[in-house]
Amino acid sequence: MTMRMLCRLAWVLPRSSRGSSVASALVQASTAQPAELLFPQAGTRPLVAARGLCDRHGLAREEESGFTFKRTQLDEQVSSAKSPEEVLRLWKAHSGSANQAAMCLAQVSRLALEKSAEERRQLVNDPSCAALLNTVSTQVPSVWNGTLVSALRAASQLDVPPGDAVLRSLQMEALWRVRRFSYKQLAFLMEWAVSEQARLARQGQGQSQGEAPGLANELAKQLELRWTELSEPRTVSMLMGRAAHLPPTLIEKLEDKALELAEHFVAEDIRRVAQALASQNRRTVPLLRALSYHLLQRPSKELSTPLLLDAAYAYGKLNFHQTQVFQRIAAELLPRTPDLSSTDVTRCAKSFAFLKWLHLALFEAFTEHYVANSEKYSTLQLCNLLMSLAKLNFQPSKGEAFFSKVHSALKATLPRLEPFLQVDVVWSLCVMQQARPEYITALTQTSLQEKLPEGSAARVESYRVKLLHIMMEGSLGGLGCCVPTASSEPARTSPPSPLQTALHAALTSLTDSKPNTLRTSVATCYGWTLDGELILDSENKPIELNALTAPHLPGGGGDKPLPDGARRMGFVAWEFPNFILRSKELLGRFAMQKRHLQLAGFLVVEVPYYEWLELKSDWQRVAYLRDKMGKAVAEEMAK
Repeated sequence: MTMRMLCRLAWVLPRSSRGSSVASALVQASTAQPAELLFPQAGTRPLVAARGLCDRHGLAREEESGFTFKRTQLDEQVSSAKSPEEVLRLWKAHSGSANQAAMCLAQVSRLALEKSAEERRQLVNDPSCAALLNTVSTQVPSVWNGTLVSALRAASQLDVPPGDAVLRSLQMEALWRVRRFSYKQLAFLMEWAVSEQARLARQGQGQSQGEAPGLANELAKQLELRWTELSEPRTVSMLMGRAAHLPPTLIEKLEDKALELAEHFVAEDIRRVAQALASQNRRTVPLLRALSYHLLQRPSKELSTPLLLDAAYAYGKLNFHQTQVFQRIAAELLPRTPDLSSTDVTRCAKSFAFLKWLHLALFEAFTEHYVANSEKYSTLQLCNLLMSLAKLNFQPSKGEAFFSKVHSALKATLPRLEPFLQVDVVWSLCVMQQARPEYITALTQTSLQEKLPEGSAARVESYRVKLLHIMMEGSLGGLGCCVPTASSEPARTSPPSPLQTALHAALTSLTDSKPNTLRTSVATCYGWTLDGELILDSENKPIELNALTAPHLPGGGGDKPLPDGARRMGFVAWEFPNFILRSKELLGRFAMQKRHLQLAGFLVVEVPYYEWLELKSDWQRVAYLRDKMGKAVAEEMAK
């Protein structure tokens, strides 16, 4: 109430203080123009003292009122200083205003970035620096807005304690001025607030007493209210990089702004926005398409190695497929592969494995990099590399040299791995047909299998199936290792897809609805599922199979052996996700499924989606299956 009354009185002071001179001026002017126009003119330019009553931060807003900043000798010398000690000497010799003190503080922090934490601590305790900080703290209302933001960032970079009076004063002043900052300054302040919270969390201090209450929340509120003022691409990318600390409604508006300003993004802005989307798991397709287009337009000199790796990670995390971007990333990384670190190689391989995208030359270079630098790879990095290669079913051309180093590295470390990771690594080696008997035998130990149920139900089921695959590789893969008989519990089947449903209907038509001649959705005890099973006699006609032995079923089927010349046919539908991107090559998991079923005695009839979709009628599908069966029998007879 008092402040409101003072503000109203402030508009009266300019008029009442001029007394009779103002009155005479009004009389003289009344003959020239109407009197009602004089009252607004009388209040358009209040005195400085009156403005001070209304505006607590009048001095701080000079930078926004057309005021021309005049550089002093101190400013020139500070900007050309080469060390923080030199800046402190200049301040001690010349002193200056609080705004200049804040500028000196920012320059000190920039020059002290390369110093150690202990050296920065000694710098803050220096008497000259203490005097500089005291000037900023005691006269903070006269510090300009932009300089205030720089001073806050500088204080944090100099490791000023969170409860220090200087930092507390700067934070409180920023909270007072939060509505007066420009949008860019708000964004920089928000970035500082997030960094400060992270610094406090690392130090285990949490919310300290020196933190201005509600500053981060007030900044987020102002950023959301004034989002239409956002017009700089760098500010957009910077704010999106802090998306975890912003309200969801603001993030949506930032995505719209990013899409609007995408053509003005530099390469670093593209990297920041892509990383922000990946970190928040926000698969915004229009924005990702825009980023992809503008990334392809960038010259090679702007595409640094970290940027390429971050882009690959973001696309992999969001499962966003853009083949042209992948090809560009691979083409740029290929000549740089010898200079990559082991972390870079495994990270890039893992990203492309998530995307199911295989670039033969690049992955060949990755394996050669491991052969040349195997001592620099940690066990975890090697495991990630093996799992990536196995997912894409990649076999290096120099496989002997590569796998000899792999086995040498795993010999001592594999038994010490966490059980789930150990299963993943051995399973990956089984996919690439490089598993050794001792690896498989180690997984059959009761102590290890007892640890696997320690997890969620879905995870336990997934690893149970992987163990079945590994045991089948040991028993049927020609490794000569003795493993327990495969579990009698079959793999769990999911609801059939449209392709599988159509295949079941076509198989039923193929058998002319004869009873007991067809099985569909067959869950085998090896961990694989067959979409259909038939047994053909020597004349290639389906026969009843219920009474015949079936080693792949948990109960073993009937007790009659297969007739002479009979063949067991297994039908498998390959969906789009079963293939490498833009390829007709199966992923590693499904290539192993085909191989295992063949080793189990099936003639595998493959039904890929891209062939099935071309068949428009039932008779075409039946004819297609008969042709496939004939080719499978012919290939088996040719062997």
